[in-house]
Amino acid sequence: MEIVAGLNEKFGAWGGILAAFAIKVLGAIAVYIVGRWMISFVIRMVTNALTRQKVDPTVLRYVGNVVGVVLNIVLVVAILGYFGFETTSLAALIAAAGVAIGMAWSGLLSNFAAGAFMIVLRPFKVGDYVLAGTVEGTVEAVGLFATTILTPDNVQTIVGNGKVFGDTIKNYSTNAYRRVDRTAQLAHSVDTADAVARLKAALAKIPNVMTAPAPDVEIIDFTTYGPVLAVRPYCHTDHYWQVYFDTNRTIRETFGAAAYPVPETHTVMRHPA
Repeated sequence: MEIVAGLNEKFGAWGGILAAFAIKVLGAIAVYIVGRWMISFVIRMVTNALTRQKVDPTVLRYVGNVVGVVLNIVLVVAILGYFGFETTSLAALIAAAGVAIGMAWSGLLSNFAAGAFMIVLRPFKVGDYVLAGTVEGTVEAVGLFATTILTPDNVQTIVGNGKVFGDTIKNYSTNAYRRVDRTAQLAHSVDTADAVARLKAALAKIPNVMTAPAPDVEIIDFTTYGPVLAVRPYCHTDHYWQVYFDTNRTIRETFGAAAYPVPETHTVMRHPA
């Protein structure tokens, strides 16, 4: 205050006003620096506390983001209050702006709400292999507005939480194993029982195919070429594609080794007498 009074005497009223404003600016900068440090400290404390409770990484990231956003808003309001703004009016202004922004950004808010529901209901977690929002792959993160999925062809794909939660979700990691569905076409002349026996024996030799439940090989359909076999081995999700491609190769090699005829159709045309 003595500095401001001295500047008032030397430079007049404007000098005192500028000095007071400069002091407030320096104070606001100090408040911002301390506030940001405290926000980081609080986020670390919350994260460490949840980590000690062995909370899922998905929840950790989501809670950390929410705490960071809320505390940053509080910091901005505190700085404005320090400058003399009426925070009650500011709160009303923020609420009105929130309504306007909500109408303009309804999609983002729906993504935010969907993300909150996913954290509570837990249809999947980080590391799960899922089909969500028409995207299939491994979940890398569930954010405030979007879910990050790494697809099998190594492409990072970001899907809005609203699309994920509003569509069908398949979580392939929930159960201990899954089924590989393939089919094998036989010719009419092939002994079906022999083909089934050969395939079951061959499927059991494929790496990572489970013995319980045992692979299913049964007639599933009939076409003009002949019977169609359903070939269904079981495996852990991590080995799905390896077993999928090995099953295709096994069908081809088994039928080739048995010298089964190629399925084909014959058309007979008769002329009227």
